[in-house]
Amino acid sequence: MNEMKLSHEGRVAIVTGAARGIGQAIAIKLARHGAKVVLFDMEESHDTASKIVGESLIVTGDVTNAEDWERIDQLVQQRFGGTDIVVNNAGIGSEKRIDELDFVQWKKTFSINLDSHFLSAKQFVPQMRKNNWGRFVNISSNSIGIAIPGMSHYMASKMGVIGFVRGLANDVADSGITVNAVLPAITNTRLTQDIPEEAKVQTWQQQAIKRFAEPEDIAGSVCFLTSDDASFITGQALPVDGGQYKIS
Repeated sequence: MNEMKLSHEGRVAIVTGAARGIGQAIAIKLARHGAKVVLFDMEESHDTASKIVGESLIVTGDVTNAEDWERIDQLVQQRFGGTDIVVNNAGIGSEKRIDELDFVQWKKTFSINLDSHFLSAKQFVPQMRKNNWGRFVNISSNSIGIAIPGMSHYMASKMGVIGFVRGLANDVADSGITVNAVLPAITNTRLTQDIPEEAKVQTWQQQAIKRFAEPEDIAGSVCFLTSDDASFITGQALPVDGGQYKIS
């Protein structure tokens, strides 16, 4: 009996912010489904690599720097022959009301949370066109639909992700490339560990599923959207938040 082909076998996936948290979970999930995974982060992702079954490549760099994207592209081509999937997960967030928020923080938030997505598309769309196949999944946030003070810069950048996804999807659909966004709930990572327990409970009490999101919950949706099974899904924004985001 032939073994079932893994859903991502033969694919090469770049995951940004892969050193920990959601990015780490996504990288591990894609590798389990057969992908060769490139771990792109500001720091070396040795912990993630140690958890991966299969081939992986650790690369360090700045997602807001076009030259770093070019360098990583060259490294991936030398090692794996090219890139099929890009998951733009790297991001930052801080709680600052408009009285405290300065333009430097505003620009930094947009640069990491949104400009990096543009840079990845500029770098990898041409080779995906040649292969007539490609997947971009860009991580947004369900915070754009709920009331959280002090997050105007973060929400604006994450809403921008959805706009970019929908626009890019139209540009590349004729080349077998899909582009989608995933909107996670507040997820149990190092970045959220300082949130008071009471606030966490208030968060998941607004959900249909009464628990805090885990990185693995987000990874499953990314794995699906980067597979052949999702070939007719593009330009979409998928909330993965236990039913918190309400349709209205």
